Amino acid sequence: MLSPVRLWWPLIRIPICTARLARSERRLCEPTRRLRSIQVVLEGSLPEGTTGKDVIITLCGLYNHDECLNAAVEFTGPGVPSLTMDERFSISNMTTEWGPLVGSFPVDEVTINYLRGVHQRLKSMGIERFSENDIANWQTNPLGPDPDAVYAARIVLDLSSVTPHVSGPDTVQAMQSLAEMEKNKVAIQKAYLISCVNSRVEDLEAAAKVLKGKKIATGVKFYLSAASKWVQEESERSGTWQTLLDAGATPLPSGCGPCIGLGIGLLEPGEVGISATNRNFKGRMGSRDAKCYLASPEVVAASAVAGYIRGPHEFGVGAPQRNYSELAAASGGAEKVEILDGFPQRLRGRLVFMPQDNVNTDAIYGKDYTYRDDMTPEMMAKVVMENYDPQFAQRTQADDVIVSQFNFGTGSSREQAVTCLKAKGIPLVIAASFSQTYLRNAFNNGFLCIEVPEFVARLRNQFANQIAAKEKTVIPGHDIDIDFTASTITWRGEKFTFPALGSVPQSLVIAGGVENLVAKRLAVVA
Repeated sequence: MLSPVRLWWPLIRIPICTARLARSERRLCEPTRRLRSIQVVLEGSLPEGTTGKDVIITLCGLYNHDECLNAAVEFTGPGVPSLTMDERFSISNMTTEWGPLVGSFPVDEVTINYLRGVHQRLKSMGIERFSENDIANWQTNPLGPDPDAVYAARIVLDLSSVTPHVSGPDTVQAMQSLAEMEKNKVAIQKAYLISCVNSRVEDLEAAAKVLKGKKIATGVKFYLSAASKWVQEESERSGTWQTLLDAGATPLPSGCGPCIGLGIGLLEPGEVGISATNRNFKGRMGSRDAKCYLASPEVVAASAVAGYIRGPHEFGVGAPQRNYSELAAASGGAEKVEILDGFPQRLRGRLVFMPQDNVNTDAIYGKDYTYRDDMTPEMMAKVVMENYDPQFAQRTQADDVIVSQFNFGTGSSREQAVTCLKAKGIPLVIAASFSQTYLRNAFNNGFLCIEVPEFVARLRNQFANQIAAKEKTVIPGHDIDIDFTASTITWRGEKFTFPALGSVPQSLVIAGGVENLVAKRLAVVA
């Protein structure tokens, strides 16, 4: 068993009679490709006052050009034993914001001791999800990499070089050292110690230590929410929760809350917030005209007291270095199949270029609409890409072909980020690369996605002036023509190739999604 990690993977909903599916149907549930494995070797130990949050913020900032996109990341090395379980949780939780699909730590004594504590706590509640024998077995036979494991790449990070850092604003791909941020005295109006990533017992205790005997600055709202009911109860028992309340924290129920832009405490236009959450996409935690930074619980607490972004005490600037090496080249080829009946042999439409990397699902379909049950397809079409470009829906039309850059669809696994494009009448998205989560959601909903990095590079060169002018959406003349029989794209007389779409993605598009396809085939079996 691996130590617990946060894994966002788009689950395919299948009827309970899945066992009746033939082997070919079960292929729909399998990954479309084998994940690359990347080894992250952690050396040394963290300086006093530096946290697991600072480690992952550093990694997100140092390796922000898709080095780990859609990979499985394995944290290892002599620095791992020095990290607490909560620090490992923080790192693995935010690993998906970095681009990988999963981040794992080895099972060691820290893991075993944590599991023993969980077992005793659950046992006292009359719950037993695993036994003492299971723990003993995990300790004797810890799960780890095979001796001959092959990695696509290796990253080495010296933990002793990491100092408190801040992500943002509005992206985890940008980071600044806390020491540099403090020089600018960036004023804040809201601070957040909430959500799944950094609102555990250890996090709340660290924030309470900073806030003990102090008050939140005038004009600042500090929102507090425990990661779980048990965390809040444990913090109440120890007095940590009361310390936070005495400082002026506004308590919220356990849950996503402001992190996903729900409930009270959202960022208003023009406001700046600092948060211990895992995402800070523009518009996610409130107004798209607000700014949001990410930091550790200690920095969030200290900033709430100061009224500007700062730490609980002075830190050095720190200079963690990039240390990345490719180890194995990717291999594999496209599936060569004929076009199935019902799948288009070619598509033609107006090109709409979105010249930005990491277009996230909050940008594609905002949080204001995600949990509304009354949104019809027509309504969804009117708000598509609202957080990316407020004029997008008005400037685009049905049959337009969207072309974007690297890591399209990063972020939350909300299926509406796919279905809103279908509602708009967009037939497909072309990108240099996709978030694997988005790619699975797209085909699960019968929506086409094609990776053609060479074509995107050509567009970047062609529209360099518009990109430099920070135009959100570029709609040039000349239609784009996609020939699925030849796996080619033609634009302005130039041709670009892409991997042929096999029978499985074709079947999903023809059926309108995996649920429709499975239901249809089960009906035939019956």
